[in-house]
Amino acid sequence: MQEQKKEYLASKIYELETNSKIKNTRDLFVDICDFKNGFQPRANMENDKKGDLVADSHSILVSWRNHLSQLSNVHGINDVMQREIHTAEPLVPEPSAFEFEMDIEKLKGYKSPGIE
Repeated sequence: MQEQKKEYLASKIYELETNSKIKNTRDLFVDICDFKNGFQPRANMENDKKGDLVADSHSILVSWRNHLSQLSNVHGINDVMQREIHTAEPLVPEPSAFEFEMDIEKLKGYKSPGIE
């Protein structure tokens, strides 16, 4: 056990040195905070629909499955497609092929497209 702890500390110190040498400041500071705080176990817990705390991994998976299925539930999509969409802007007819060609000819060469 003592040997494993020494190996772990040596590997963490090596990671800190490596991140410092390559100037990877984000990972360096994250590793420093982890090293300073020590091991902190994470608890997998969640509140269910009733508000009760659930720690069982199967129950957590079921609640997430239910939540995501409700988000991806697409009932009533036909109603949306059949309705007319009213906008404040007047409907503009699509440009013809000739108008496209004229606009393309007006573009400057070797310039990136964007707002002028």
